[in-house]
Amino acid sequence: MYCVKCRAKREAKDEQVVTMKNGKKAKKGTCPSCGTKMFKIGA
Repeated sequence: MYCVKCRAKREAKDEQVVTMKNGKKAKKGTCPSCGTKMFKIGA
């Protein structure tokens, strides 16, 4: 996933697969270095 605050690709910690309102899958987690929430559509 991409961290917007760090401006780098990182592996998210506490990663979860979620389903959005339109039915598509996505991943949600937090950045291990700065703690910002990360989100990736189409996981």
